[in-house]
Amino acid sequence: MKKLLTSFAAFTALTAAATAADLPRRAAPPVFVPVPVFTWTGFYFGINAGYGFDAGSDSNRYNLPALSVLNSGGTDGVLSVPGGNSNEGFVGGGQVGYNYQFTPGSGLVVGIEADAQYTDFSNRSRLFNASAISFTGTPGLAGLNNASVRTPGTEMNFFGTVRGRVGYAFDRVLFYGTGGFAYGDGGSGRDDFRTGYAAGGGIEYALPVDSFLNFFRSSAVTMKVEGLYVNLEQDGRGNRSVYTLPPVNVVSLSPSARETEFAVVRAGLNYKFGSY
Repeated sequence: MKKLLTSFAAFTALTAAATAADLPRRAAPPVFVPVPVFTWTGFYFGINAGYGFDAGSDSNRYNLPALSVLNSGGTDGVLSVPGGNSNEGFVGGGQVGYNYQFTPGSGLVVGIEADAQYTDFSNRSRLFNASAISFTGTPGLAGLNNASVRTPGTEMNFFGTVRGRVGYAFDRVLFYGTGGFAYGDGGSGRDDFRTGYAAGGGIEYALPVDSFLNFFRSSAVTMKVEGLYVNLEQDGRGNRSVYTLPPVNVVSLSPSARETEFAVVRAGLNYKFGSY
């Protein structure tokens, strides 16, 4: 009897141990961490580089407001001369701005941006004979039909803009339009400061964290391609000098008599404060 009870107790203990081994372990459930949704909201700064080219339909036309040329009487008019584009060359600089996205992920984005640009635009002075020019005015200045015209040499060194931006983001891709105030030198030196406007648009892409180009290893690095039209209005002086060189007369114009229009295509890299 004693052996029977001992065997039964041992069997019961073994059965309980086997059953306990088969029970699931009570471990804490894994913690779920949601992936943050990317947003374009935040301050940013960056650099850009590109190419500018003349965009004016009247790039070789000079406005002459109420000038008395060759004693032919004063009138408003436009003097047209042949020649190539002058506002063309390298453009590079930096920008700073702020974006606000109304809904993270995809949605409307508004912002403001200011930039300052170095330009390498230059053009030599050129002399055109009377047969190569034309003048329109009310009444026309007959004297200009018998005069040669010397166009000014220009060298534009800088321009800048302060623009608003409105766009729509598809997660990390942003399409936007932009427009606002522009300033710069008109091409005749430090005293030829002009103001005007700029308008354009572009596309911007926020790099993924694992991209080899994202050297910050965050979602705060963006790349953009942008096109911009800039119009710097003439200051209205329309200066000119008349030289008598028998048997012809030479009218020498100043850059202030000419409107400055150009377009810029550029690529940029921005760093946005805050990863998300």
